[in-house]
Amino acid sequence: MTEVVLIQPRDRSAWSLPKGLIERGETAEHAALREAREETGLSGDILNRIYTIRYSYIAKWENPPARILKIVTFYLSRFTSGDPSQHDHEVDRVEWFSVSDAIDKATYPQEREILRKADSMIRKAAS
Repeated sequence: MTEVVLIQPRDRSAWSLPKGLIERGETAEHAALREAREETGLSGDILNRIYTIRYSYIAKWENPPARILKIVTFYLSRFTSGDPSQHDHEVDRVEWFSVSDAIDKATYPQEREILRKADSMIRKAAS
């Protein structure tokens, strides 16, 4: 059975896919692997690009509050090693779910769609 890791960011009830910022000199792929390792304690190999989403939110901690635009590219990866208990301070919980349970559990509609696309890619590769 294929499983997916979701995170619960610090002090939030949301379940989401790991993601983060690209550091200077880093490729998007390297950033995805690094962020996943930091936020989940797990390492993997990228198999394929899934999709890129765009969204914005209000940074209420700014004065005055500012709208932040995020562009996030998600990659399908295969787990190679690690321990979810080794996640960083930005995350409260890391849990494995079946793909269908992850789709149900994911808080954000765009991430549920990413999970559906990943499931389709996995099924196509298996056939």
